[in-house]
Parts: sequence; structure tokens; C-alpha cells
Amino acid sequence: MTSGKRSVEEHERYVAELLGTLLSGSTVTVPLSRALHRTLAETITSPLDLPPFRNSQMDGYAVASSTVSDAPVTLPVQGVVAAGDTTGALARGSVLKIMTGAPMPEGADAVVPVEDTAADEDAGTVTIGRGTRPGEFVREAGSDVRTGDRLLSAGTVLAARHIAVLAAVGLTNIPVRARPRVAVISTGSELVTAGDVLGPGHIYNSNGPALAASASANGADVVSIDHCHDDPDEFAKMLAYAAGVADVIFTSGGVSKGDFEVVKDTLEPLGGDFVSVAMQPGGPQGSAVIDGVPVLTFPGNPVSALVSFEVFARPVLRAAAGYPPVTAEMLPLATDLTSIPGKRQFLRGALDGRTVIPAAGRGSHLVAGLAAADVLLDIPADTVSLEAGDLVKVLTL
Repeated sequence: MTSGKRSVEEHERYVAELLGTLLSGSTVTVPLSRALHRTLAETITSPLDLPPFRNSQMDGYAVASSTVSDAPVTLPVQGVVAAGDTTGALARGSVLKIMTGAPMPEGADAVVPVEDTAADEDAGTVTIGRGTRPGEFVREAGSDVRTGDRLLSAGTVLAARHIAVLAAVGLTNIPVRARPRVAVISTGSELVTAGDVLGPGHIYNSNGPALAASASANGADVVSIDHCHDDPDEFAKMLAYAAGVADVIFTSGGVSKGDFEVVKDTLEPLGGDFVSVAMQPGGPQGSAVIDGVPVLTFPGNPVSALVSFEVFARPVLRAAAGYPPVTAEMLPLATDLTSIPGKRQFLRGALDGRTVIPAAGRGSHLVAGLAAADVLLDIPADTVSLEAGDLVKVLTL
């Protein structure tokens, strides 16, 4: 069915409700090697002390501090302790040469750095040039983390620094929030896959790769990327497949009022909802539910498709993945700006320090201009013009 017109706010609420099933927050376990950018489903506590044993902070000599209190003193070198070694006790009146990270021998309570010593290898002795104190250059067991300490809180989006601490305490399987599975179908008989020969009247398909990349960047697992000609039977088959593998389906193209609107013509008889949203670009929007799987249909022009994703799909995907919301900023314009009243405008722009510059060209087909943008300027529908220095709402792409 066609539902007439909606404001951007109304369609945002509609889409959030339609995709509400994605927000179940179920938990899966993934190997540590695949945990980067995933969201922790549980708080992680340490299963061990870190470091797990007393060890040397420096290359040098493990000593009993009382033995070198009258430094400089020359003492016999009992042996060498390397990282990864096991060691016994330090003999009274001797020292052990020790490497960074090597376990401290029993009887040693300090390390004298090699820079403060002079070794005589022929004699098997070393002169300790200065005194020390108990604990100097020694890393105590548990000085970083104690068994049972909280390492990371539930809701943490794992970066490389988080992977480091999980690996350091020996964790291999990590409980994370399940990612929404996304299928992408771009439609249009004029589209050709990158790498294929570009014939007369054809263009390369940019919507499929762009929507898939956007979904992946915002916490989704993209499980299917297809291109469909303007053929209802082909589209129906792709929809059926996508509904079997995905939690949500995004389509581009075929939603307007032309003669070959394969998406609209296929989904409308099945209860699909097609509306005109008071925004530019991206006015024609649609949705449906196929075999219990929600479908969002975006316009076919590349800028319209990506702006539609940013405004309507991105917030829900990020919430489903446990990612923090993208918050808007109010920044001053670097130049004057005119706007078309009656529709909320989402204009491409570029940051210039703490000001924002509107991108040249507003056509919804200008994909090269989109690549030069790093923000969208969100201009209210009742705005006709803005001057340099006026504050404008900015959404980071």
C-alpha cells in the first residue's frame, strides 16, 4: 500500500518499530581472534593475577638488597635467568644475571640494572656500583591485575587495547552481543558489477557495495549482496533467499513512480508500505515484511540510498550491535547557505577545523561528491537561508 507522506521524525519512529526485533540483545561466543569491534555481552573478570609471578623489570642482576648495601661491591655471578626460565634460590652472597620479564629467584628482592654494574666474565664476577632497596625494579605478582578484578564491563566495544588484556589473562572465547545479519539487494537492469564490461547505457553498481560497507561499519554481519535486474520473478527469488539468511533486508532502487519499479511492484501487493518522506535527498521510502523478516527499501540514486541508510537504518543497527549512538553536533557554517523550504535537507559537507563547509553540488547522483564529504548537514524544513557563522546540526558519516 501507499501511505502518503511522512515527516522524517515519523519515518524514524516507524523504522525503529519495524526493526525492533533486532534489539533482542542475544549473546554469542566468538574466538578472541574474531572479537575486534564486537560488543561485550558480559562483564569480564580476571581468572589470574597479572603478572602471574614476580619478575624483573630490567635487564640486570637479581640481588639480595642487604648484600649490596655497601656498594660498590664485587660478587660472584651464580648464573643467568632468562624470560621463560624457571629458577631456584639465590645463593647467599651471590647474584644472578637476569633478563627483563624473567622470574625473580627466591632470596632476591631487587634488581640492579646492567647500566649500574661492571662484569668480569673471565672471573665470573660483577661489580655492583650502587646500593638498592627491596622491590626496586621488581614487578610483583598481581601488581597489574588481581584474580577476580574487573577487566572490562559489559557493553564495551572491543578495540585492540581490549584484545590485549583479554589475551594477557588467557581468555580465548569471548561472550559478545549477536550482530544483526543483513542482506543487500540492489536493483536495476542498468547496473553492472564492478569488474565486468561496461556496455552502452550501463553504470557500475555502487549501491550494493556502499550499503554493505555501511552496514558492516555499524555493527552488522553482511550475509548476502545481490544485484537484481528489473524482473519481478528474479527479485522475488532473491527476497526469498535473503529472508532465509538475514535478520533485515536492505534494497535500493525501484521505489518511485516509474514504469519499472520492481521493488514497489513486488512488495506493494504483499502489504508493503511506500511513502514520500519530507526530506531531500531520499524522499521515496518503503518497507515490508517477508517471511517475518523486515525489508527497508531505499531509492536508487547513490546519494539518496546512502543518506537514507544514515538517517533511518544506521541508528537501529548500532543499537542492535551495542554500539554507542552517533550524536549530532552544532557547528558554525564556514560559508553562506541556501536551502529549499518544505523538505528537511541532508546536505553533504566537509569539516574545516571547527567549522563545516557545504559540499558543491546537491544532485543525488553525484557519488564523487559524496566521497569528499565526511558529514551531513541537517537543515530544518522551514529554513530558507543561513549565513556564515550560523550554527547548523551536523551528523558524522
